[in-house]
Amino acid sequence: MKPLWDEGLQSERTRLAWARTAALLAVGGLGAGGAVLRTGMSPIIGVPFALAALCGALLLARTGVRYQHVQHALHEGRPLDDQTDAVIAWLGTLAIAAGAVTFVLTR
Repeated sequence: MKPLWDEGLQSERTRLAWARTAALLAVGGLGAGGAVLRTGMSPIIGVPFALAALCGALLLARTGVRYQHVQHALHEGRPLDDQTDAVIAWLGTLAIAAGAVTFVLTR
């Protein structure tokens, strides 16, 4: 049986992908929220964008912890069963989609 651990850079590439996802959520949420405020629309419409920015910031803050967790699991041969970050990423993505639909329909 082939060991789970590989000396390649898969974990580092995955870490960078999570960092890009987090940064896009944070910056996209802030940018879209700013667009809502600049158009003079109700600030309530910007709440989903603020939630997306918060999800992105949380994911970015957890990047180092997630990387260490993955490294330990791979070295010890344990399965990765933590889905917290995936849930946060989906919540942020759905918040952006809900905010975009609300923005377009109320415009």
